[in-house]
Amino acid sequence: MKQTKAYNDPEFMGSRAARPLRILSEYLEPRTRLDAEGVEDTIVFFGSARLKEGNKYYEAARELASRLTQWSKGLDPEGRRRFVVCTGGGPGIMEAANRGASEARGRNVGLTISLPLEECVNPYVTRELEFHFHYFFMRKFWFAYLAKALVVFPGGYGTLDELFETLTLVQTRRMRKPMPIVLFGNDYWNEVINFDALVRHGTIDAKDVELMYRTDSVDDACAYLIRHLTADALSQPGAML
Repeated sequence: MKQTKAYNDPEFMGSRAARPLRILSEYLEPRTRLDAEGVEDTIVFFGSARLKEGNKYYEAARELASRLTQWSKGLDPEGRRRFVVCTGGGPGIMEAANRGASEARGRNVGLTISLPLEECVNPYVTRELEFHFHYFFMRKFWFAYLAKALVVFPGGYGTLDELFETLTLVQTRRMRKPMPIVLFGNDYWNEVINFDALVRHGTIDAKDVELMYRTDSVDDACAYLIRHLTADALSQPGAML
């Protein structure tokens, strides 16, 4: 009887013992494809999956992603793709950002995740840059590893989790690269999170509030991001932590 090699054995590869191999595959497979597509680094958009076309935040994310893509496409004549728009690949704000990048004729990344209520990848993600993860922490790794900027639109638990994990990495200096973080939507963020109260209670320093830039303006957000990316990240392509 012909023997089955371990890496071709579905029972073994799906077993608890093979979990390290599955985790490693969610590092190596995206790395291989990102290298093949020449993606050097990203601008990550987070936000609610529930906000639909026509919503003011959806349209702002779409416009901002389009403008940043138009800017980034002219940066590297050697064909390396800098500051590529990256989202979780789902609907809502994620769709809006992928859509804006696509409408600017730019490549864009979607990092989807297996969930009990399965959401399909939105139709605007570049097919060669569509990734599907089982492990949340590996998906978060790819958000953080390539990111040179973060834009956070109104969102729920997932968005808050992603925002605060990034803030923790920046505050503790475990993320050493410059990381401009834009919170878009002052009314939402001022109501949902009272950062000033955290300062008053002594649980964060006043300077920690300055880790984020808050705005309601696409023009303002775009100018802020381009200014910081040009000054701090343009000469340093590639992944950094």
